[in-house]
Amino acid sequence: MSDVTMFWFSLFAYLAATILYALFLAFKSKALSKTATVCMVLGFVAHTLAWVVRSIQAGHLPLTGMYEFAISFSWAIVLGYLIFQIWYRVEMVGAFVAMVAFAMIVVASLFPKDIERQLVPALQSYWLQIHVSLAALGEGIFAVAFASSVMYLLRKGPLKKAENFPSLEILDEVTYKAIIIGYPLFTLGALFAGAVWAQRAWGSFWSWDPKEMGSLIVWLVYSAYLHARFTKGWTGTRAAILSITGFVLTLLTFLSNLVLGGLHAYAR
Repeated sequence: MSDVTMFWFSLFAYLAATILYALFLAFKSKALSKTATVCMVLGFVAHTLAWVVRSIQAGHLPLTGMYEFAISFSWAIVLGYLIFQIWYRVEMVGAFVAMVAFAMIVVASLFPKDIERQLVPALQSYWLQIHVSLAALGEGIFAVAFASSVMYLLRKGPLKKAENFPSLEILDEVTYKAIIIGYPLFTLGALFAGAVWAQRAWGSFWSWDPKEMGSLIVWLVYSAYLHARFTKGWTGTRAAILSITGFVLTLLTFLSNLVLGGLHAYAR
């Protein structure tokens, strides 16, 4: 079975999970949430196998193009959710996580899926692997913070009487813990390792590339979240809005080189 076939399996598994979680929101049946979680796990297993198979076939980690980054990003999203599901039993957050993971694989499906066995010189660096893998992990965990933040605003607003929602305190804590974990991964991967790789590949630590600028803005937003939390005691709605803003900017940064070009545009 090819890696692409397994990715298609994971796509439909995440779609099924999204639908089942939505039905769980409506009907409050534990059986629905458990089945949705099973679909997420099955999709994640297929996703992981596909990622490993592609790595073996390519001779390097699949992190070098839009298709490969999108599938790695979606894998990291589901990994982050499953970890927090074990810690906090927040099945409801899965409704939004599954939707984002599904959307990312749909986006990935729009790009060429050919395996590049001979990389261009700029991509032949272990710093690239560190840069992209840590950035993807950090952004994937930011997606969990985004999902719990959206759930927080729904819980506080139109769905405040929904009995099957986690408490506001739990949702706020999940957002905070996800950002605390994702922030150092993103800092080390997107900024530090990215700068080292850029210097080795292009001769400069910083080139004002659109994706570099986007990553810096994302980092500043999450830095503002943590600063406001530690020094001003920000929790609740304001913190949730900052979290959502950070992840929306993360998605825009992911797509920036398609629209704005720049040094990252070769990785389409």
